Amino acid sequence: MTQDRIVKGVALLAVTVLVWGATFPIGKDAVTRIDPYWLGALRYVVVAPLFAVVLWVVEGRRALTYEGKMGVAVLVGCVGFGGFNLFTFGGMQHTAAAHAAIIMALQAPLTAIVHWAWRGVRPARFTLVCMTLALLGVILVITKGDVASAVAGGTLFGDALVFLGASSWVAYIMGVVKFSGWSALRYTALTCIPGAIGLVAVALGVTALGVVQLPTASSIAPVGWQLAFLTFLTAFIGVLFWNNGIRLIGPLNAVLFGNLVPIVTFAIRIAQGHRFTVIELAGAVLVVGALAANNLYIRRVVTRAA
Repeated sequence: MTQDRIVKGVALLAVTVLVWGATFPIGKDAVTRIDPYWLGALRYVVVAPLFAVVLWVVEGRRALTYEGKMGVAVLVGCVGFGGFNLFTFGGMQHTAAAHAAIIMALQAPLTAIVHWAWRGVRPARFTLVCMTLALLGVILVITKGDVASAVAGGTLFGDALVFLGASSWVAYIMGVVKFSGWSALRYTALTCIPGAIGLVAVALGVTALGVVQLPTASSIAPVGWQLAFLTFLTAFIGVLFWNNGIRLIGPLNAVLFGNLVPIVTFAIRIAQGHRFTVIELAGAVLVVGALAANNLYIRRVVTRAA
């Protein structure tokens, strides 16, 4: 791995971490003005065509074909992009941005659990300990050490929805095994398209039922820059940079960077004037520390096996 390759990969991942860390405070602002149904639909009705264009330019027109895998792509895309957006932003209407960020950090442990349940691949003992510590840290953050108070405050409902959003994305990640031979860009683009269609269909459906109102230019304008950020930076640039960063410096290094996302979110909230309790900060440190320790452990195991 050349130094130039490392520098480029680190730069791409650093931008991604900053963007994704800012996504939660910005998303929290956005869902105060626009419901999660139309927030997801408006984002991906723009992002899906952008991914398709990039795929065409990078891999050619033939890469836009599904090769008999359209049914699976529709299912994976709707679960991944649809579930993630609806549950995550729906949950953020009822919980704090920091809660959402720290819950999303559980995606790596969740993936290991799914591997264990689905394929019988039991995580190493050290990994299980780290997973337990990370879960404990999340509980400390969302309850502040007082479960009864968290229940009374109503944030646990939002936290549960965000957890479902994280689980939806884990299912999406696992779905890649059905698309062997496809690049990360192709998998993203061809599953994003049906995901976007699903989000629009759901938004139109709940609007027709009177659950939400069709957004207007005047209702979107107050959160215009937030919507633009969540669309172009979070969903498009962030994903492209992440995929290219992985290609340049490898998935283990990328995941280590990904663990920094909650730190960015907490830093932004502190800059905005929010004051976290000692228990919340301790929980966040526990989550990030446990995930980082597990990543370094896996790195060591891989190096020994090489």
